Amino acid sequence: MSGVRIVTDSACDLPAALVAELAIEIVPLTIRFGDDEFVDRKDLSPAEFWSRCASSAVLPETAAPPPGAFEDVFRRVASTGADAIVCINISSRLSATIQAAQIAAKALEGDVDVRVVDSLSVSMGLGMMAVHAARRAAEGQSADQVAAGAEELVPRTRVYGALDTLENLKKGGRVGGAQAMLGSMLSIKPVIEVRDGVVEPESRQRTRARALRYLVDKVRSQGAVEDLAVMHGEAPDVEEFLGMVGELYPRDKIVLGDIGAVIGTHAGPRVIGVTFQTQR
Repeated sequence: MSGVRIVTDSACDLPAALVAELAIEIVPLTIRFGDDEFVDRKDLSPAEFWSRCASSAVLPETAAPPPGAFEDVFRRVASTGADAIVCINISSRLSATIQAAQIAAKALEGDVDVRVVDSLSVSMGLGMMAVHAARRAAEGQSADQVAAGAEELVPRTRVYGALDTLENLKKGGRVGGAQAMLGSMLSIKPVIEVRDGVVEPESRQRTRARALRYLVDKVRSQGAVEDLAVMHGEAPDVEEFLGMVGELYPRDKIVLGDIGAVIGTHAGPRVIGVTFQTQR
């Protein structure tokens, strides 16, 4: 397959059907529950991850892929006839994954043309950048054009998430036990935003219903948006949320992704997020 091919990592949370349709290659991170180690989405599906989380006393840990994992994928993609590769990764401010991709790209310099792009994003924010790039590549754009197009999306990409529980943040040491307990007692539902490549608190809502409406209002406040996607961690009310967002954006064009282990480790179960790109 000649032309430009897209590589990303498993933090993208893209649905498998879309990955297959656009021939996107995904390099997985690894997940550890204590002494048990799993390759994300190969050994452990999102559903299996959430099931394990429910019965685990310890918070799982994630680890970036080694450079060799990227090098293997880059070589394999090049061997299929690709002229160049654009690799888009989870924010460099949240993971060492992109460093592994950069080391692999450097090792292949002169043999394989690889451009590495820092998404400064996570989950479907990253995923939709990869989708956009894959579609541009399918149109026959050059590596320079595809990479520049991906870079142009970085400042326009927004990611918001409504957390349903503070338990994972408590286990991970991000909030204290007393604060987490108080938040649970008051039904505080934090809304987070990915801003400049890091996760920041954006709002605190008193109920889940208000938190989800708040996400919809964030979309509404931007006016016309592009490439909207919804992602969730086994959230029972995701269809209800899709209906709310569907009043602002064509329902049949909304991409739905399952949040897996990489993002779910920190966000916790029943998280619902929305991502989109603001217009130029």
